[in-house]
Amino acid sequence: MIQIEHLYKNFGPTQVLKDINLRIEQGDVVAILGPSGTGKSTLLRCLNYLVTPTSGIITVGDVRVDAQKYRKQDVLALRKHLAMVFQNYNLFRNMTALENVAEALITVHRRPKSEAMETALKLLQKVGMEERKDFYPSKLSGGQQQRVAIARALAVNPDVILFDEPTSALDPELVGEVLRVMQELAREGSTMLVVTHEIGFARSVASRVLFMDGGEIAADGRPDEILDHPKQERIRQFLNIMEHQPISDQ
Repeated sequence: MIQIEHLYKNFGPTQVLKDINLRIEQGDVVAILGPSGTGKSTLLRCLNYLVTPTSGIITVGDVRVDAQKYRKQDVLALRKHLAMVFQNYNLFRNMTALENVAEALITVHRRPKSEAMETALKLLQKVGMEERKDFYPSKLSGGQQQRVAIARALAVNPDVILFDEPTSALDPELVGEVLRVMQELAREGSTMLVVTHEIGFARSVASRVLFMDGGEIAADGRPDEILDHPKQERIRQFLNIMEHQPISDQ
């Protein structure tokens, strides 16, 4: 499904990702944990070339892209397999929830407007936002906006959904409504990579946990291995800090 080989990313003299090698299988729900500044979000952004890797090969499905000799059409083909949900929703402010979900279907996939709107409505139903289909983002809570953003990601029928700290911008009482949608997607067999600080979500929903530190994958294993029986002191320190932070409603 996803194969990452010898992935590096530098920003000027700063090396953010260091020789990342990773394979993700279809149906995997991978929680990516670690301290801030360790390359977690950069890893996701490299996968869909929102950030261009310094070097390395990324394969998603039948599309293989080498950072040192890629073409624009290679990146476009790669992105057809992926959809991303950002921290800050990134909804179009001048469009309703329904229009936000339908937009890519109309402008990118050239679907008839009536068909796109019908699909968008079904996806809003899926994330519990049908009743607010005609609301503009300014009239929606953060949690509601993020659910619309998830519906928008699902609209393009991606093979893999990338979540970049999808609850980090939410008030604690709104976190649960977004995590419940993600839990349902996991139960349906969606392949997801989730950068998150929600330890409870990682423990109960993820099939794998990656712990990143210093731009490298320091640990990769089942949730119980990484979260309940960590072998590395660095992971124990991180979990201890997280467990003493306020607990979000899940």
